[in-house]
Amino acid sequence: MILPPLAPALLLLGQVGHGAGTVPPAGRSEIYLQSPDEASGQVKPIPSAEQAEAMPSREVPAAGDEIPAALVVKPALELERQSAPKRVPHAPGDPLEGFNRKMFAVQDGLDRAIIRPAAIGYRHVVPKPVRGGLRHFISNLTEPIVFLNYLLQLKPGKAAETLVRFTVNSTIGVGGVLDVAKLPSIGLPHRPNGFGNTLGFYAIKPGPYLFLPLVGPTNLRDFLGGQADNLTIPVLAAGKPFNQPAYLVPNVVIGGLDQREQNDEDLRALYAGAVDPYASLRSVYLQDRKAEIDALHHRSGQQSVASPLYESLEDPEHNTVSPGAAAKVSPPTEAVAPPQQTPATQDPLVDPTVPPKS
Repeated sequence: MILPPLAPALLLLGQVGHGAGTVPPAGRSEIYLQSPDEASGQVKPIPSAEQAEAMPSREVPAAGDEIPAALVVKPALELERQSAPKRVPHAPGDPLEGFNRKMFAVQDGLDRAIIRPAAIGYRHVVPKPVRGGLRHFISNLTEPIVFLNYLLQLKPGKAAETLVRFTVNSTIGVGGVLDVAKLPSIGLPHRPNGFGNTLGFYAIKPGPYLFLPLVGPTNLRDFLGGQADNLTIPVLAAGKPFNQPAYLVPNVVIGGLDQREQNDEDLRALYAGAVDPYASLRSVYLQDRKAEIDALHHRSGQQSVASPLYESLEDPEHNTVSPGAAAKVSPPTEAVAPPQQTPATQDPLVDPTVPPKS
């Protein structure tokens, strides 16, 4: 009898593991395992090399065969892994992006339905000189906050200029209705400042980016700083009537409508030209705030100028935005055809049946 090449080794293993090997019947070149089959009590023959090659391969266990536990556990783990919720990546500095995008959608709905129509109506109903006077009056009331924060930032020169501006506009400017201090003969324009800037000046991190309805883009540091500004104005203004609802409500409403009316063109361009308006607005805000904080430290020669998208107190007739800051938010220089307006960006007070003026 001629044994296959591996037969001696297998036979030897059988003898070592279970005693003397079972002798195959005459005329058959098969080697028998030493452990009996549990179902039939018979030993299982191991086929020869020629028989093994002729046998078809089985990719799945046959009926009655015992399925290994690994084949059962692995698909279950794979199914559980696939059904587990996937973590959505967020942009740097915006860990609450999912929440912020929902709030952005809420603000967008409010803006389309209420805020923008009211702002455009405010533009058409209230004469331009009256709008400017109200804007200057509200701006003048924030000058004590600007003065205080320049002192906290150890900038006595700018604090003194702010104090002079406030005094001139409060007297000669009829309570701030006329912005006399910005005239070239005096040269003291409004400089936005607040507790958010002071916290950033002392290296307090901005925290997570936030987008809140009726507030807009902000971050945790600026949001808390803004609340401190709002609480401090009535204190510096000696209480009544600046801490009464009769003043606070009109101040918030008129200031908000004026800000939305001024920024309408910028926001329309943003919504019409951006693939992702939320991400574009976030990028502009974060870059602008970083530039303002850096300017307090005189880094890179940048100037502290607020973006027109967020500064509600800038006078559009006397824009003090520096060329560098304007270039930061200006559109690309490539010639791009103006996108078609959507219902969200069309002026609700313009008659669509009247052809536009050429």
